[in-house]
Amino acid sequence: MPGIEDDLRVTVAALMANRGERQTDLAVGLGQAQAQISRKLTGRAHWSLEDVDLLAAHYRLHTLDLLAGPTHALGVARGDLPALKPVSPWTTTPAAPAPAPEPAPPEPAQAPPVPVEPCVLCGQPAPDEVDGFPQHLTAEDCAAAIAATRRPTVHTPQDTALDRPSTLTAREQPAPTAPPTPAPAPADTTLDDEPTDTDQQQSAPAPAPASPPPPPSHRGTPHYASGTLIEQITDRVRDVLAEHGGDLETAQAALLKTAIPDVMTLMRASRVGGRYEHSEFPPTAEILRKKSQKGADEIWEGRPKWRNTPLLKAARQGERFEVTALDMNAAYLSALKCHLPIGQLREDTTGVHDPKKAGVHLITPPAWDHPDLPNPLGNRMEPGELWVTESTLRLLLDCARKDLSDAPVIHRSLVSGASEALLEKLRRALTETRKTALAEGDELTVAYVKAMYSKFVSTIGESSANREIRRPDWMHLIRAKAFANLWMKAHKARTAGLKVVEISGTDELHVIGDWRTAFTEGRDLNQVKQKDVYTLGGER
Repeated sequence: MPGIEDDLRVTVAALMANRGERQTDLAVGLGQAQAQISRKLTGRAHWSLEDVDLLAAHYRLHTLDLLAGPTHALGVARGDLPALKPVSPWTTTPAAPAPAPEPAPPEPAQAPPVPVEPCVLCGQPAPDEVDGFPQHLTAEDCAAAIAATRRPTVHTPQDTALDRPSTLTAREQPAPTAPPTPAPAPADTTLDDEPTDTDQQQSAPAPAPASPPPPPSHRGTPHYASGTLIEQITDRVRDVLAEHGGDLETAQAALLKTAIPDVMTLMRASRVGGRYEHSEFPPTAEILRKKSQKGADEIWEGRPKWRNTPLLKAARQGERFEVTALDMNAAYLSALKCHLPIGQLREDTTGVHDPKKAGVHLITPPAWDHPDLPNPLGNRMEPGELWVTESTLRLLLDCARKDLSDAPVIHRSLVSGASEALLEKLRRALTETRKTALAEGDELTVAYVKAMYSKFVSTIGESSANREIRRPDWMHLIRAKAFANLWMKAHKARTAGLKVVEISGTDELHVIGDWRTAFTEGRDLNQVKQKDVYTLGGER
């Protein structure tokens, strides 16, 4: 109805002004583009029923309160007016009405409540859906949902089963045909649901006869990792172990054999509900094609193989140093969080780096004048122009911002619109599964997770072992990101006063000094392991 829609526009504008929001803030909260929000606020596009649900969830209002007009909605949002709460159909009515019944709520056309299902990101109840899957709209909503489950709650009968309708209520609630009977006061006549945050403000606690909704597995896991994805991994390990009669060795061999199709299945599941649909087989640029079956393409990944020449010279002259070799944990797993191009790479000759895009770049690298710190470009010996990935270019630009070098000169780029979150759900699920397995001493799951992420990185290019995707640009960017992460660890050690002796590969860093002042020891992704301690130099 045009009248309702006009009121909704005014209501949304009032709520935005009350919060101090801009259109971009509302767009992020609703998971839409800013242009879409602008058209709907100006009447050039219609608000859908799904938009109404999203708006109600965003402003923490019931749908009825949102549609009751700007004055009422703003009053409820500020706490000046009571909320309109739909009466639960599961409240039994006694023969005689209660002596002091509450007035029945108004009877506008009521949309059925949204079923409360567990969010695919954090595992907590989510009133919203994205592409048919229950999901909170923002990371802040996930955090609030997790925090709400950890707070003790007390509730009173009048709020029970009203604030958050259950799935059964949403599925079976009949359309009202007559004014509803007021709810009675006794608590034992109401089918209770899980209390909400508003229940905590009540002072008279009452027992909840109904059991709360079953908690999803991995409730409250860090980083909002999807419990569904984690279960997919752990269920696979359990099933294969059962198939092999509990034999760890044969079960591990079977899991490693299927690691590639398994991780691709997991990746597809992690992209459900994603904002972007990536290309799995875009046309491959000529510079990304191998020159022969066992040859290489033209991309330089920045692989480091560096040793501190002045220190080695001093050691050869008789100086003695105690060196600690450190090992970075799950380097390629950490590197999955990098800027990846979404679609086909297209040429850009402006020579300007666009942070919203990613790809490969033809550059002239800057000079490097720090003998005690490795070159972020790796062990490149040949001078002149070279093709580097987005990960390497961003590292070089960071070095320029830190006044460690000049900025590289960009001659030509092959880029596409980018996202740093394309593999984030996959990375989080693998990370949390690995962390839990390490804590429980489950080396079978640890080996399986390692096989999945390492084989994923090595086969997403031009590999006959993986026919489900061909993204050599992704392969180069992820590997280059692992090398960049190692360089940043070396820079962190140097900044902390340690002497960097050597870095190589994706995970090896040798330092002199008390390395625990710069790093935390452990097996998590943000920690390091001590691999070896040796003496460099000494008497000749």
